[in-house]
Amino acid sequence: MKATAAVFEGAGNPFSVRMFEVTDTPRGYGRSELIASGICGTDIHMVDGTLSAPAPSIIGHEFVGKLVDCDAEEAEKYGLSIGDNVIADIAVPCGECLLCKTGDEANCVNMGVTNGGSIEEAPYLWGGYTEVNYTPLSNLVKIPASLNPTAVAAFACPGPTAMHAFKLAERANIRLFSETVAVVQGLGPVGCYAILYLKAMGVDRVYAVLASNNEKKISLARALGADEVFSLARDGEEAVTARLSSEHGGLGVDLVYEASGSPKAVPLGMNILRNRGIYLVPGQYSAAGAVAIHPETITFKAIQIIGSSQYDMDDVRAYLAFLEQHMELEEKILALASTYPVAKINEAVADAKAGKNIKTLLTK
Repeated sequence: MKATAAVFEGAGNPFSVRMFEVTDTPRGYGRSELIASGICGTDIHMVDGTLSAPAPSIIGHEFVGKLVDCDAEEAEKYGLSIGDNVIADIAVPCGECLLCKTGDEANCVNMGVTNGGSIEEAPYLWGGYTEVNYTPLSNLVKIPASLNPTAVAAFACPGPTAMHAFKLAERANIRLFSETVAVVQGLGPVGCYAILYLKAMGVDRVYAVLASNNEKKISLARALGADEVFSLARDGEEAVTARLSSEHGGLGVDLVYEASGSPKAVPLGMNILRNRGIYLVPGQYSAAGAVAIHPETITFKAIQIIGSSQYDMDDVRAYLAFLEQHMELEEKILALASTYPVAKINEAVADAKAGKNIKTLLTK
């Protein structure tokens, strides 16, 4: 038996498509067959060279599949059995650093990964861009049978990323209330999920801000629940800032969720926040450049800025629980996904980079 995989050949180079032997499953691992695996913005950064990644390798960290082989007795320890649909979580915290010991494994300073194995050594298939994946059983999360696994795959990374960011906000004693006014910057997968989540949690007013005047994305944001969508290209940054700063009688908005990845978004986000407003920043995930800010804005407004770059297994479970509690969102989520077979990886990546898709998924 063989499996197709897309091999990352280094920044700026096309992926190669290779066939690999499907070998025996190592002890402690599960072998899963692909249902859908997402192309993340992080992967695009690797392709562009703004994030480093070894080459040749199988990248990707959003693998959703069906567990087809493992030691059944060992799998039971993790609540797993053959036939389960699973998410493969790549993060392996060290358990020894200060962050791990204080309950913050997602920000482990010695974080390992499950997809870092060599494609030259069996079982070869560690990452997400492959029809077969090997992941430690300890890093597999069972998907409830009630959920469509392809819908789960659409936000397999953006969902847990958002769950962790909002969890950090809760740790800072920040709560979402019906009267909260929230702004989401950017309408990629991370921003789209944030809009869905905020509206589902009962936030009364959710606004979206995007740089372009992309009517398709503007319509999408409204369909996902955004009460109003602002385009910097159409409306101008000054007018958008003035409009959002007028909330709460001129104080500004309560929460801004930065999901654009553009450094230029940060000053705007700070400016529209009210005093003691919260700025959640999971979107700035690569060295995309510097931007000038007025740090006194942080001081005089007492802004709370919280960065959030990773997530842990509990966040994956929280994401799945959220989807179970809001089954009405499934059709909307499925409509965001564009699928490509693994063999068409270069077309899929090109379309993802060009912004043709909201969420790009690889399938068999």
